[in-house]
Amino acid sequence: MTRSDGSIGIYFHVPFCASKCPYCDFYSHCDPALLPAYADAVIREAHTLSGCRDFTDADVFDRRIESVYFGGGTPSLLSIAQIGGMLSAVSNRFSLAPDAEITLEVNPSLQDKQAFFDGAAAAGVNRVSIGLQSAVDTERRALGRRSGAEAAADCVKAAKNAGVTDVSLDLMIGIPHQTRQTLLESLDFALSLDITHLSAYILKTEPGTVFYKRRETLGLPDDDTLADYYLLMCEHLKNRGMRHYEISNFCFDGRVGRHNMRYWQNGAYLGFGPSAHSYYNGRRFFYADDLQAFLDGKPCTDEGAGGTAEEIMMLSLRTDAGLDLRDFARQFDLQLPDGFTKQLSRLQTGGLLAYCDGVIRLTDRGMLLSNAVIVSLQSALFNE
Repeated sequence: MTRSDGSIGIYFHVPFCASKCPYCDFYSHCDPALLPAYADAVIREAHTLSGCRDFTDADVFDRRIESVYFGGGTPSLLSIAQIGGMLSAVSNRFSLAPDAEITLEVNPSLQDKQAFFDGAAAAGVNRVSIGLQSAVDTERRALGRRSGAEAAADCVKAAKNAGVTDVSLDLMIGIPHQTRQTLLESLDFALSLDITHLSAYILKTEPGTVFYKRRETLGLPDDDTLADYYLLMCEHLKNRGMRHYEISNFCFDGRVGRHNMRYWQNGAYLGFGPSAHSYYNGRRFFYADDLQAFLDGKPCTDEGAGGTAEEIMMLSLRTDAGLDLRDFARQFDLQLPDGFTKQLSRLQTGGLLAYCDGVIRLTDRGMLLSNAVIVSLQSALFNE
């Protein structure tokens, strides 16, 4: 439920893209000329923690680093020298575990794929997450993706040739004009590449994006169709041997994403880069969504305390491990009121969760409706 082994993770937010996808509301820039200054600033921060010094302690550099994650944006826009420099900053300043998971997100439109993956592997990358989104090229174009599905397959091959065998693909559900058949086509294409992990996200039209402005004309599936697609995907992947270990994540042979599991287990992590968030010693803090402010060394902003009972419940129920109510009640000195027990029963009868031996786990349908299910449980427990 709560990770307490003393280790931490490192997250590098790389806020650069070749172009802005029409559905994306993440903080990013499209000016690669600023990449060298960004990489230098990240290395500075990893060495000095100047921006987050108020939230850390003297022992932070002695904490074991078990995962490093390059997210974005498009981290594969970094040069091999920049990736290596950022990883060297971690290994030189912190205690990097020999078996640390080091993940790099990659856009399939990457040029000189084999040379890039060879260099990334030599720098220490041992896991990649490749943005497939869809194996249907018309759907990829609707998402603003420049390359075809075969480019993602070439990335998988190049990564494996470089010795990076832990490969994850990203897919999206609810793409304009997607059908049950095209969803299955994308799933089977991904599985044919002999991957270890798959992440699948429901497309959301976020305010401020091109898709949000055009949402009435995009041909997006309605909520009932989205639910059908999500449950179809869960069943299809389970039938092919994948474990549905988190709302949006599936894996083979226990190859969970260790870095992201840290988030769901309420583990400590430090994020570096504009808009990167951290959680350390019970505090949450973040760098502003402002590249220039980061380059100028502006300190992090306090986001408040983390690890509350409400937060632990939400994080735990995202995973197939679920929430052990006995440990949870003991940790937070809680009494479980009758209204909470009745709500558990209602949700179980409705097929949204399973409750066995004191542990709550969401079903696939419950994961689809996780926000509503978790809010109802929190309300029954904390507001009665």
